[in-house]
Amino acid sequence: MREPPYSTVLKPYGAALVELARRQPEIICLGADLTRQTETDLFRDQLPDRFINIGMAEANMMSVAGGLARAGRVVFVNTFGVFSTRRCFDQIAMSIAYPKLNVKIVGFMPGLSSPGGPSHQAIEDVALMRALPNFTVVEPADAIETRQAVAAIAAHPGPVYLRLKRGEIPVIFEDSHRLDLHRAQIVVGSEGCEACIVASGMMLPAALAAARTLIENDVSVAVLNAPVIKPFDGATVMAAARGSRLVIAAENHTIIGGLGSAVAEVLAEAGIPAPLRRIGIADTFAEAGSREYLFAKYGLGTQHIVNAAWDGLKINRPAPQARVVELSPGAYAPV
Repeated sequence: MREPPYSTVLKPYGAALVELARRQPEIICLGADLTRQTETDLFRDQLPDRFINIGMAEANMMSVAGGLARAGRVVFVNTFGVFSTRRCFDQIAMSIAYPKLNVKIVGFMPGLSSPGGPSHQAIEDVALMRALPNFTVVEPADAIETRQAVAAIAAHPGPVYLRLKRGEIPVIFEDSHRLDLHRAQIVVGSEGCEACIVASGMMLPAALAAARTLIENDVSVAVLNAPVIKPFDGATVMAAARGSRLVIAAENHTIIGGLGSAVAEVLAEAGIPAPLRRIGIADTFAEAGSREYLFAKYGLGTQHIVNAAWDGLKINRPAPQARVVELSPGAYAPV
């Protein structure tokens, strides 16, 4: 595991998709007038015969994807997460999910990573896609997992929703790290720690930073990276949560229907008595602004995780302050 501030790379998804498509001629790439913004300008320029720009017609794009998949293609559909889920949910349900077709929907700018306000912030996309039968939902945490996710979902039979940060992507894991579509991973600590933090996607850096602060203040912490939200690896979460005094779920998404709900369901069904704290967007639309501003305002920052752990463990002294990571140009740090 690397230390923050993290180095960053540009377009790991786009490069990985082109590389895979060169080896697999059945792969087709669809876009909706957002090629540069979804890294698919690389595909358009290098494999133009297999790139189709549908235009600003996302619902129609899902139906086209279904038709191509019925003809034996592996179809990657690319646009912003809010446009690829909320705008065309019925077409996805009937044209892709119900027939269980080999369509991979890639939604960029998850949650509060978009500065564009409610019209562009996909705060409920995981809840929507997680509710659809036959769908797998994946949210990588860094560039290493993003690259690996492309080949993994292409090989996975059936529909997938891949949720990706746009822009500069941090490199958190070492090159030896392996994404597993079936397993969450304990990346800090071990089973039976006082606090167990389950994080996905853009919340993993904050979870790691919060764990560092808590460990420095004599609180034992396990951090689970959960890149696959459906099907959810309840077994690993249960093993880590048993014996813990507190479980925290951290997600860049509404606290309703996403990772926090998946964790709650696992704990409740297994009868694990540890209390749960959910870090996420608290059932509200957000305003426009930078990632740093929005994460801080809506409770998704490192200090919010530290405070939740301190309060949940009922430690009778003021919560410690999380260390602020100094940024260098081109680097990425937790909020």
